[in-house]
Amino acid sequence: MHEELERKGQLAKKAGIFLRTVSTGAKNEVLEKAADLLIKKQDVIKRANDSDLEEARKNNIKGAFLDRLVLNEKRIEDMAEGLREVAMLKDPVGEVVSMIKRPNGLMIGKQRVPIGVIGIIYESRPNVTVDAFGLCLKTGNASLLRGGREAIRSNQAIREILQEALTNCGFPAEAVQVVEDTSRESARAMMRLNKYLDLLIPRGGAGLIRAVVENSSVPVIETGVGNCHVFVDASANMEKAVAITVNAKTQRPGVCNAAESLLVHEDIAGKFIPLVCEALKEKGVEIRGDDRVRQLFPEAVPASEEDWATEYLDLILAVKTVGSIDEAIEHISVYGTGHSESIVTENYTNAQAFLNQVDAAAVYVNASTRFTDGFEFGFGAEIGISTQKLHARGPMGLNELTTTKYIIYGDGQVRE
Repeated sequence: MHEELERKGQLAKKAGIFLRTVSTGAKNEVLEKAADLLIKKQDVIKRANDSDLEEARKNNIKGAFLDRLVLNEKRIEDMAEGLREVAMLKDPVGEVVSMIKRPNGLMIGKQRVPIGVIGIIYESRPNVTVDAFGLCLKTGNASLLRGGREAIRSNQAIREILQEALTNCGFPAEAVQVVEDTSRESARAMMRLNKYLDLLIPRGGAGLIRAVVENSSVPVIETGVGNCHVFVDASANMEKAVAITVNAKTQRPGVCNAAESLLVHEDIAGKFIPLVCEALKEKGVEIRGDDRVRQLFPEAVPASEEDWATEYLDLILAVKTVGSIDEAIEHISVYGTGHSESIVTENYTNAQAFLNQVDAAAVYVNASTRFTDGFEFGFGAEIGISTQKLHARGPMGLNELTTTKYIIYGDGQVRE
């Protein structure tokens, strides 16, 4: 057994017992204190982050992947605001979601309770450390966090601040812990830590998620590979369609809800494709298109079969013309990852067909896929975006980090 994980697992389990019965007010006090400290000590975070960025550049990490690592003043403020949002949300722990009376007089209810200890394996986004802490604490769960080596200094600095907030409020510091060992061996060991972890959530690229799903003995919620599409229907308002496409691709290209493919109905391709491709070009996007797209926008490079299935997380967009909404839906069913899909249309029937037939965690009509996000959905933050169908699907907020138990009130009943 990995010594660090064994020790931290024991401490997390103990902290989880403490958190089960803590009041909502006490949890909110910690969240508010942590938010204040993130702002007060942002220079400490930025110095640590600068060291991570310097090391990343030496290792030739750049573009969208480097952007995901950056913690500037705005992002630190957003992390603090996320904690304050979580503090204001209703605490689901203790909620009795149902109660029935049986003929024998037994009152049988179902109540929301913490899951226990939640482990998260993630890559180069240090803001995940704060989001995970906030949501896990609010739901009475201890958290064991293993970020990527690219962000280790940032994560350590954030962890020290979060633990200071915990101890200042009388909580065990071990309610949140960061795994210092960022080797592959520690990731594999964490996948086998079922003695202490009640749930494991991977956040990152397809390789990481696949490795966790295939190798973990801890129950897993699969999150986030996002080969997301925008389909521009024949009836689409072109101005609206250009704005949605450009936003979905370029507002922040290195995240899982960014669009990776654009499907355009052939009836409007002649007008729309040159228009949207020029707008994308101005944002630095490389177009990879089919033959029709390349005729209409000669700067596009030929798209391969692999392009239709690729999550670029970069300023690259695969563009394809389709003959009907049915062809668009079929293409998404083959190449989509069940994350976020959008149709731009003024046709109500087509909008409803898209909503009903596309199998994804979030399906949009006339809006950017970039809204698939816990903060945007009003959850304060998210632990991840689940692309599976059991227990949780889509942005995972507070309710998704609880389980239920049955509570039964009797008055001396015995079974015949």
